[in-house]
Amino acid sequence: MITAFTRGIASCALLGASLLAAPAQATNGYFANGYGGQSKGMAGAGVAVPTGVLGMAQNPATGVRVGNSAGLCLTTFAPNRDVRIQPGGPLTPGTHSSHNDVFVIPCGGANWALDDRSSLGLFVFANGGMNTEFDTNFFAGLGAGSSPVGVNLEQAFITVNYARQVSDRLTLGISPILAVQRFQAQGLQAFSGLSVSPNDVTNRGHDWSTGFGLNLGLLFEASPEWTLGAAYRNKIQMSEFSRYKGLFADGGEFDIPAMLTLGAAYTPRAAPDWTITAEYQRIYFGSVDAIANSSAPPGGPLGGANGVGFGWQDVDVWRLAAIWRKSDQLTLRSGVSYSTEFIGNSGDVVINTIAPATPQWHLSAGGTYRINDRWAFTFSYTHAFSNSFWGNNPALTGAPQDVRIRMKQHEIATGLSYRW
Repeated sequence: MITAFTRGIASCALLGASLLAAPAQATNGYFANGYGGQSKGMAGAGVAVPTGVLGMAQNPATGVRVGNSAGLCLTTFAPNRDVRIQPGGPLTPGTHSSHNDVFVIPCGGANWALDDRSSLGLFVFANGGMNTEFDTNFFAGLGAGSSPVGVNLEQAFITVNYARQVSDRLTLGISPILAVQRFQAQGLQAFSGLSVSPNDVTNRGHDWSTGFGLNLGLLFEASPEWTLGAAYRNKIQMSEFSRYKGLFADGGEFDIPAMLTLGAAYTPRAAPDWTITAEYQRIYFGSVDAIANSSAPPGGPLGGANGVGFGWQDVDVWRLAAIWRKSDQLTLRSGVSYSTEFIGNSGDVVINTIAPATPQWHLSAGGTYRINDRWAFTFSYTHAFSNSFWGNNPALTGAPQDVRIRMKQHEIATGLSYRW
């Protein structure tokens, strides 16, 4: 077991480095809609049903049910994003598309049963991210701007997971988290004059930030048919992006919002091969100034204590999913999710052109094929339906010039797991 544990630590470290080499998927705002192929096959559900090693990122208490298991997963993420600008102002009119449109993201980890009632896990996952690159700098008409224009935010989490079944019905879990993020901005010279630190707004290369957090979870078997799940990850206080202290509010702070998830799963006695699960999730984007502060007046200068942000509000996510254990070898899954609007003011649409994370509806399907008693292959496909927002911000652009941001997404997740 010691050898297996050592290998698990090394694998997670390598995966952490890989995750920061490519941006993570952006679905509900910039949070990933589920972790691992099993969860993604259910549109992100997994707080009340175990979904493998990566499912512990959603609910640490599922570790006891996961048992001795290791898994690797690979997500191919294809976002399609564009900005449409109407004539009548300084912004460059036309439809501008980001040409960074295919990303491959690894994830994985392992879990060990310590005894019949407890487990220890180690895994790496990507929380979210944004990567845009527009060849035409549509902000150049405001005074300055090099090409390309865009931002790159990458986040990875290295997590240790402990779960303990404290009674016949109740299991608790706790996950200490090391969070690492990297950021870069290009072509935003037009906004340097609005900053408390004009030389620290854009084109400063990549900057790094770290922080520690905690994820807590519980799993309660209310009856043979019903299982209830809950998880809460606290707001993670991150070190400042010092190279971009003139861009983000409060001198470069970019903390990671808290997240609460509640869910229930129902397995009917009359059809034990089926499980239906439903979830509610709240992502507290509104608690992070750099994300939540509005760019519409009255707002402080970029980088200031009340500095301009993206104008995001808290997001509520609803999920409904089904599992069909068709045979001993094949399990099928499907799900749908809906998230509320993340922009609370149409005046904030303009600033969100550099990161148009607009989708609200997601539809997923997938399954797991058990190759033999130890090996299994998981697959899923998710479609995030096209969605757009219109707005204008004369205080920022000098004219009521209408701007539309739009995004749709395709995502294929595959994974290979091993039990012992």
